[in-house]
Amino acid sequence: GGATQDEDTPFHPRSPYGVAKVYAHHLTVNYRESFGLFAVGGILFNHESERRGEEFVTRKISMAVARIHEGRQKRLKLGRMDVRRDWGFAGDYTRAIHQMLLQDTPKDFVIATGESWSVEDFCSRAFACVGLQWRDYVEHDPGLLRPAEILSLRGDPSRARTALDWTPEVDFDGLVERMVRADIDRLRR
Repeated sequence: GGATQDEDTPFHPRSPYGVAKVYAHHLTVNYRESFGLFAVGGILFNHESERRGEEFVTRKISMAVARIHEGRQKRLKLGRMDVRRDWGFAGDYTRAIHQMLLQDTPKDFVIATGESWSVEDFCSRAFACVGLQWRDYVEHDPGLLRPAEILSLRGDPSRARTALDWTPEVDFDGLVERMVRADIDRLRR
């Protein structure tokens, strides 16, 4: 879904957090170019794991699925279901970061899967992990809509794949299942 962003795509932050990341990126480039520092910039698309905070939609979904599966929750309230993100596994992204630091010449790299999935896709896969249909449990809450939501984000990791010989090992379905299973295990402890 949507156009891909690579290392040359202009930044257009839509939140204070995004503005801070752009500032950090430009600071890194400045130190590299002005002072010859070995400084690399990772333009990391959404990277998820079972350690993600519950305030993020992916973890909110995985934890709700676990709670519903365990009989501790009845419904899950979400905002837009059509928003698409390039979600990858954080462990794969740390491998890419390590490879960036081993290069002879410092460069910036987009670290992403190159695939875009919707919140609905994430819900569907997460509920399927426990044999449930997401539509039976998810309700729309207009109060959760963001004022300046970007509808689709997808990274182009071509440079990283070529220069770093990097490819994500955990695919989307594996990521969702990993998060749901970890939350079920966490609840059972």
